[in-house]
Amino acid sequence: MAAACADPAAEVAQNTALIARDPVIARALHDPLMSDPDLASRNEANAAIGFVDSGALPVITASPEMASKAREALRLDLLERGSIPELPPPARGVASGQELGPLTSAAELLAAMGAPAVCENQLIEDFALAADLPRVAAIPPGAMVMQAGGANGETCGLRIIRYHSVAPPEDVLQYHYTEALRGGLRVLRFSKPEDIIAATGEGGETLLVHLRPAATGLSGVLVLYRAPSE
Repeated sequence: MAAACADPAAEVAQNTALIARDPVIARALHDPLMSDPDLASRNEANAAIGFVDSGALPVITASPEMASKAREALRLDLLERGSIPELPPPARGVASGQELGPLTSAAELLAAMGAPAVCENQLIEDFALAADLPRVAAIPPGAMVMQAGGANGETCGLRIIRYHSVAPPEDVLQYHYTEALRGGLRVLRFSKPEDIIAATGEGGETLLVHLRPAATGLSGVLVLYRAPSE
C-alpha cells in the first residue's frame, strides 16, 4: 500500500518508456499494484461481465495535444448531425445511491438501470455489443472499449460498456448529453458521487453515464443502457 504514495507523474513516464522498449517483460516486472482500483476487474467474483486480462498493450497517455484532437473529433461528430446544446451545470442531488465503479456487482448495475433481477443470469460478455448500441447510447469516436456485455430480450435489453477516452471529461459528458437529448430522453447531469449523465424515456428506457479519472490522464467511462420495453 505504501507504493501508492509514489509520484504519479514520474511513475507514468517511467512505465511508458519501459513498456515502449519491451511490453511483455515490462508487464512481468512492472505490473500495476493492488492500490489501483481498476485491478478489481481481475477478481470476477462479483463482476457483471468478466474478461481475460489481456497482455501487454502500450500505455496511452492523454497528452494535451491528444486531448485537443479527441475533443475536436467529438465536436465534429456532433456538429455533422446538428447544433450542440450547452452542457448544463450539475443538478443538486445524486443520480444513483453509489458510485458505479469496478467493484460494483451485477445486481447493483441492474438496479441502477431499473432492470429485473432475473436479467443477471442472461448477461453475457461480447465486444460486438459495443458496436450494437442505439444512437442515444453510442460511444464517442476514438473510444477504447475495455469491457462490453449485456443481454437481449423483452425485459432485458441491456448494454454495459466500459471505455476509456483521451478526450477531456467535460467533452465526454457533452457528447453523451447531446446524444441523449437528440434521442428524446429527459436528461440530468450530476456531479456526486461521480460525474454523471442520467437520462430516461418512455417504456423504461434508461441511460446512465458515469465518468471518473482513469490511468495516465484518460477519462474512464461506464455506459449503462436499458432499451424501452416493447
